[in-house]
Amino acid sequence: MTNRRTFFKTAGATMLGAAAVSRAGAAMLPEAVIQSSPTMLPPPAPPNGRPYRPVVTLNGWSLPWRMKDGVKEFHLVAEPVVRELAPGMKANLWGYNGSSPGPTIEAVEGDRVRIFVTNKLAEHTTVHWHGVLVPNGMDGVGGLTQPHVPPGKTFVYEFVLQRPGTHMYHPHADEMVQMAMGMMGLFIIHPKDVRQLQVDRDFAFVMASYAIDPGAATPRTSEMTDFNLWAWNSRVFPGIDPLVARTGDRVRVRVGNLTMTNHPIHMHGPHFEVTGTDGGWVPRSARWPEVTTDVAVGQMRAIEFDAIAGDWAIHCHKSHHTMGPMSHSAANLIGVDQRAASQKIARLVPDYMAMGSAGMSDMAEMQMPLPDNTLPMMTGDGPYGGLEMGGMFSVVKVRDSVKPGDYGDPGWFKHPPGTVASEYTADDAAPAPQASQPASDAATLHVHKPAGHQGH
Repeated sequence: MTNRRTFFKTAGATMLGAAAVSRAGAAMLPEAVIQSSPTMLPPPAPPNGRPYRPVVTLNGWSLPWRMKDGVKEFHLVAEPVVRELAPGMKANLWGYNGSSPGPTIEAVEGDRVRIFVTNKLAEHTTVHWHGVLVPNGMDGVGGLTQPHVPPGKTFVYEFVLQRPGTHMYHPHADEMVQMAMGMMGLFIIHPKDVRQLQVDRDFAFVMASYAIDPGAATPRTSEMTDFNLWAWNSRVFPGIDPLVARTGDRVRVRVGNLTMTNHPIHMHGPHFEVTGTDGGWVPRSARWPEVTTDVAVGQMRAIEFDAIAGDWAIHCHKSHHTMGPMSHSAANLIGVDQRAASQKIARLVPDYMAMGSAGMSDMAEMQMPLPDNTLPMMTGDGPYGGLEMGGMFSVVKVRDSVKPGDYGDPGWFKHPPGTVASEYTADDAAPAPQASQPASDAATLHVHKPAGHQGH
C-alpha cells in the first residue's frame, strides 16, 4: 500500500497542482520568508529540532522552517530580485526569497526535510541539491529526474539528510541563464553530535561572477569568460562584510564556487588548515596547512584557523578578480607620454582623463565620471590610504574585545607603536659598518679530502 511517506520517497519531486496553489492550498504551505537587504543577519539558535551551532552567511541570512509531524519544512520562492552589489550599484538578478544568493538552508544530519519550491519566474526551473545525497527523483535535473517546475507552480522535495557537510543548491534547468542571473544558495548539514567539528565562528559564502556592462543593471547571460564583477554572495568590495572574530577564536570559513573559473582563496596572517571538501570533512590526521586554497568550479572548501589580532586581507589571488568593472582589452600604456594627445581629446570630450602612463594606481584616487549604476575599477579606503581593490576582497578583523555573538564591524585595527612599516630616512639609526679585514689576516680554510689527504 502506498502512503504519503512512501509516495514522497519514491515519486521524486512532486508538483502541487492548480488546486494546491489556490488560496486555500497556499495557506497550507510554510511561510515564504522574504529578505531583500544585503545586511548580514546573524542567525538565531534553532528554535526546535536537533541542536546545532548556526553559520553566519556573509551579507546573507538563513531560511526559517516549521516543524510538521517531525519534518522540517522550508519554502523557497524562485523569483526576480534586485541586489545591491555594493553601494552605488544594483543589479537585476534572479534568486530566491527576495535575495541572490538565496537564503542558507541549515539542518542536521538525520533530519527529514521537506522543501517547497514555488516558481515566480517567467520560465520553468528546478532545484538541484549540489553534493547532497538524495534519492534520484529528488536530484532536481529537469527532464531527467523530474518534470520542470512551470511558472506559477509549486513542487515539493523531501529527503533525509544522510551526512554532514557544506553544500549548495541551484537550478538544473536553463542552467546557463539562471545561474548567470544569480540563482544559487548554500545548504549546510550540521553533524548530529553538536560536540563534533565545533568552532567559535563559522562563516559561509558562495562565489558568483557577472557580466554587466557599465551603466546597465542586467547581466549578459551568454558570457563565458569576460566577466567584470566577481562576487561573494552577490556582493563586491567594498560591499562585502568583514569577517569579525575575537583573538584566539577558532574560525571556520566555508567557500562554494559557482562561477565559470577557479579561485585561489588567499588569506593573510594566520595559516589555515583545509578541513572540508565537497565530499565531507577531512579527518584530522589528513588535514593540510595552507595560506591559499584553490576552489575549482562546482567545488566547496572549508578552512579553519586560530584568530590573531589584526586586520587580515582575504581575497581571490587572481588579480583581475579583485578589480571592479574594467575593459580587459585595454592597451598597456606604461611609459607612454599622453599629455599632448590628452589636451586634444579633452577639447572634444571635456571629462576625458588619460590613465596608465605610470601604472593604474591613480585609478583609486581619480574622480572619473562614471555612468549611473556603475562601480569604479579600484576603490576602498583604509586607515593609511586607498585600498585599490574591488571584487572578491574582504578583511578578517580580529580584536581582543569582540564579544561572543557580536559580528559588528569594529573599525580599523590600532597597531601597537613601532609595529607599522614606515619610511626609512637618513635620520633613522643604522648599524655601524664593519671594518674590512686585511687580506693578510684572512682565515685559512682547511679542507679534509678523502683517503686521508689534506690540503689548504
